[in-house]
Parts: sequence; C-alpha cells; structure tokens
Amino acid sequence: MPAGVLPEMSRDLGVSESTAGQSVTVFAIGAILAAIPLTKATIGWPRRHLLLVAIAGLAIANTVTALSDNFALTLVARCLGGIVGGLLWALLAGYAVRMVPSHQRGKAMAIAMGGAIVALSVGVPAAAFLAKLVEWRYAFGIMTVLTLALIVWVIAAVPNFPGQPKSSRLPLIRTLRIPGVAPVLFVTLTFVLAHSILYTYIASFLKPLDMAGQTDAVLLTFGLVSLVSIWIAGALVHRRLRLLMIIACVLFATCALLLGIFSGVPALVYASAALWGLAFGGTSTLLQTAVAEAAGDAGDVAQALLTTGWNVGIAGGGIIGGIVLSGADASWLSWVALALLVPALATVLAAHQYGFTKGELGSR
Repeated sequence: MPAGVLPEMSRDLGVSESTAGQSVTVFAIGAILAAIPLTKATIGWPRRHLLLVAIAGLAIANTVTALSDNFALTLVARCLGGIVGGLLWALLAGYAVRMVPSHQRGKAMAIAMGGAIVALSVGVPAAAFLAKLVEWRYAFGIMTVLTLALIVWVIAAVPNFPGQPKSSRLPLIRTLRIPGVAPVLFVTLTFVLAHSILYTYIASFLKPLDMAGQTDAVLLTFGLVSLVSIWIAGALVHRRLRLLMIIACVLFATCALLLGIFSGVPALVYASAALWGLAFGGTSTLLQTAVAEAAGDAGDVAQALLTTGWNVGIAGGGIIGGIVLSGADASWLSWVALALLVPALATVLAAHQYGFTKGELGSR
C-alpha cells in the first residue's frame, strides 16, 4: 500500500520519497527476520489459532500506520506488519492444500496465494485512488476495518487443522540441500527484487514522464492483467509450471526493456504495465508450487524459506531503488530490473531436472 501513496505519505510525514519507500523495506525486513524462526517455533500450533494471531497483528500494524504522525513510529508499525505478514505468508500455502484432495493442490494454492496478487493488483491502485479523494491514512484505516471483519469470518467459516508433530520437522539446512529447493529460492529472490525495484517507486518513475497523475491507472492496468495471469497459473500450474515460469521471466524482461527505451511514450508505458502484470500475477503460485513439490515433507520449512527470499527481494528492491533514485535518473530503475531478470531466466532454464521440471508435477 505505501507504493500507491508514496508521494502523499512522504509529504505528510516530512521525509523524502526514497525515505518513505523504506516503509516497504522495513515491512519486508520484519518478514525476513520472522518467517523462518516463527514458522519453526509455531509449527505445532493449531493452524486456525496461528492464522488469527497473524491477522490480528496486521490489524494493529495498519491502525498505528493510519494514526501515526511520527515516521519512526510508522516504521515500527510496518515492521510489526512484516513480522506477522511473513508468518502468514509461510502458513497459507500449506493450510490451503490440507483442505483439498491431492489432485487439487495446485488449484487450492493458486486460489489462496492469488489473494496476495489481488491485493497488489487492486489494493495499491485503490490506495492511490483514495489518496486523490481523501487523506492516505484512510486507506490504512479501511484495511483495519476489513481485517476485523476477516477475523470474524475466519472464526465462523475456516476449518482448523493441527500443527505438525515435532518428529516430522526437517532441519533448515537439510531442507536447503533438497534438490530443486535452492534454484526456486534463487529465482524467487531475483524475480521479486526486480519487481520491487520498479513497483515500490512506480510513482517516482512516472513523475518525470508527466504521468504522476496516472499512477493509479498504470497500477490498475498492471492489476487487472495480473488477475488473468492468476487464472492461467491456477489452470496450468501442474502441467506447464516450467513453461509458465520461462514465459513470466521473458515477459517481465520485455517490460523492463520497453520501459527503459520507450518510457517517454505513455501508450507503451501502459503496454509495459500489462506485460508486467501478465508476468507477475501467477508467479507466487508457480514458485510456491515448485518449492512445495521439490521439498516434499519439508514443505512448511521450504515455504518459510521462500517467504524469506520473497521479502529479501522486497526489502532489497526498496533499498536498491532508493539508492538508484538518489544518484541517477528514475529510468535506470528499469535497467537494474532487467539485469536481475537475466540470471532468473537462466536458472529456470537450467533447473529442468529439479525445481522447474519438464514433466507433470506429482509424477516423480
């Protein structure tokens, strides 16, 4: 959400846009620090209890963000949000697949984790739109209200499952050594890092193009096409995971190239946003399915590792993007993103035996 209201947020809190962008970074840092240790510490908890604790933590974080007039306090609130958000991200995939038969695991994961992409797709442009109508703080206040309603719904409708017994948990290092896990984590890191560099500072990228007033429209274009990508990933993930991930890397690289060369042409900026959405929307489903398939019984620990890699990418994007903005033209953001997508694509192509396999999932 800060990405959609960055100029207004920075102005209100009396800091620069690159400094305000660190509200995204500290959220990710909270998730990085917490995802693995908290997942391991709470893996024996009943799943619904843990889900409710995480959601309540997000309600507190958003409430403090909405009310705070102090940037340091805002950063603390965003870090708290990242801590419970990282725990939530690691929890959801495994929770979803336990609700369905084995042949529906991919679809269940696509639906559950598609929520995160819908949030990026709809929430950020909605926040940018609200910032035009009312103060940016109302966007965070609305999230608190929605979160409280979500808590009631979870209690009423979501089934509970026990945690894992201690004897079934695999150590972290052993999970990393499972063939296929490391390549998926590397692709997660580089792909999300490239995304975050552009996404966090999209308002700053558009400003010198005289498109600052179109931030919400560009993000909405990204978001709507992302929804199509989520549907495609859910439908094909178990048969075409490797091909879909290759296409995602190629489309995103094409987007970064277009933004670098033709950023002064508004129509091509919108076309690039559409390619970006098509590349990114289903990525969460693809990566989480890939790491779950590779890790097998170590799925929860592998998901925590993927959550950490994802949030390292988000945090790194906020930091690297801020450095780029402070020392160069905003157009350089797209070139840095492109440089990161090349090794991501190379890794997907190389990991054809483990990680991003050619055969149907579940056939090995």
